[in-house]
Amino acid sequence: MRIGVLTGGGDCPGLNAAIRGMVHRGVKGFGDVFTGFRDGWRGPLERDAAPLDLEAVDGILPLGGTILGSSRTNPLKTGGGIDRIRENLAALEVDALIAVGGEDTLGVALALHEAGVPVVGVPKTIDNDLSGTDYTFGFDTAVGIAVEAADRLRTTAESHHRTLICEVMGRHAGWIALHSGMASGAAAVLVPERPFDLDEVTAHVEARFQAGHAPVLVVSEGARPVEGSLELQTGERDAFGHVRLGGVGERLAGELERRTGREARSVVLGHLQRGGPPSAFDRVLATRFGLHAVDAVHAGEYGAMVALRGTGIVRVGLAEAVGTLKTVPPERYAEAGVFFG
Repeated sequence: MRIGVLTGGGDCPGLNAAIRGMVHRGVKGFGDVFTGFRDGWRGPLERDAAPLDLEAVDGILPLGGTILGSSRTNPLKTGGGIDRIRENLAALEVDALIAVGGEDTLGVALALHEAGVPVVGVPKTIDNDLSGTDYTFGFDTAVGIAVEAADRLRTTAESHHRTLICEVMGRHAGWIALHSGMASGAAAVLVPERPFDLDEVTAHVEARFQAGHAPVLVVSEGARPVEGSLELQTGERDAFGHVRLGGVGERLAGELERRTGREARSVVLGHLQRGGPPSAFDRVLATRFGLHAVDAVHAGEYGAMVALRGTGIVRVGLAEAVGTLKTVPPERYAEAGVFFG
């Protein structure tokens, strides 16, 4: 078969490992020929593609980013976008398409499937917010980066007796903050799923100072106060309608400094969480997803996404994967809350 591959949305560690897994499985196991589409959905929209063979994927396993490039192009917002993709796939004699991405990218894949295009999904996102899979690759690496940052912030916070806030990614789901905050012993973890009370956060900060330590807080970029008193959005939106967030960490630092009378600073990790080599866990998970995505194509299970359940790889419907976001449940946040203050 001739199989097309694209990587869409935000880049993350492990994308190249997934591509490598697909090509090795397809070429060695089935004699497949691969076509790589450049820059996410822009590639099939504009017929921007290149051959993807064993030589092209040699040595890419430990590399971050994606050799295919990525973008937030949304074919559903382009007139006739679905038809253009179908026509371009036919012109390139592509029998099936494997789309690697998160909620937005796989939402487009679902629309293509419903329009009769043979497509299989592979879940990637550092936010770990896709339903249907226990973990997405990229998440483990992002958490590791956030933990290292929080650990480093703690030493300078202690030296200067100040509050330090580590702002991590997580627009609607606080998985990165939850895991990195628990792993680094944060004085508080703030997530989008639970609006925070500034009085409670201030109390946690004061408790750490009273115990003779400097507080480090881990905060999701999408965290919001119950009071609604912090202006956190720029008003700008991307192609999928997401509002660009404006920095909760910086505003929270200013409020805590005013309330406690002690110096407070914030650090935004931003794209550091997306970059660099993937962790061993993400390399293995991404590779396995790539292998099983090709198997799903040859099984004719289009409209499916490969997923991790326990330690096994299974196939779930794309509709299940993108229907609802997987957010932090109250009981998981309660576990972290035991250590606040």
